[in-house]
Amino acid sequence: MFPAILKKEQAVVNATKKQLLIIDDKIAIARIITVYLSDEYEITYFDSPLKAMQWLFEGNRPNLIVLDIWMPGMSGDEFLSFIKQNGLYKDIPVLILSGEESSDFRIKMLEEGAADFILKPFNPQELKVRIRKVLQ
Repeated sequence: MFPAILKKEQAVVNATKKQLLIIDDKIAIARIITVYLSDEYEITYFDSPLKAMQWLFEGNRPNLIVLDIWMPGMSGDEFLSFIKQNGLYKDIPVLILSGEESSDFRIKMLEEGAADFILKPFNPQELKVRIRKVLQ
């Protein structure tokens, strides 16, 4: 009797959590983010932008996307351009999480529509605070 009630309560809690879409070819990054943020957010992870695009095309809509830049198949900056040029998704904030240290590149990503840019290696607590600020 109680397990069924708990499952229903958990479903209600999950329905009220904001959803983050994490796109990074390194699963360790997704694990770190999940450990630090799953208490507050529903986490969906893909190791490539192409898989994430398919998920979006299926009608899914995250509240925020955390995006790496250098990945095989399609780069994060190409994915950012796709998101910001597509009317269905352009209002979804994108936070770049990358090891790219070039100041010019970071500025370019912000000019192209990224809500924020965090360098790897990153502090998970800082990521949590920045995500909260972007989602306000």
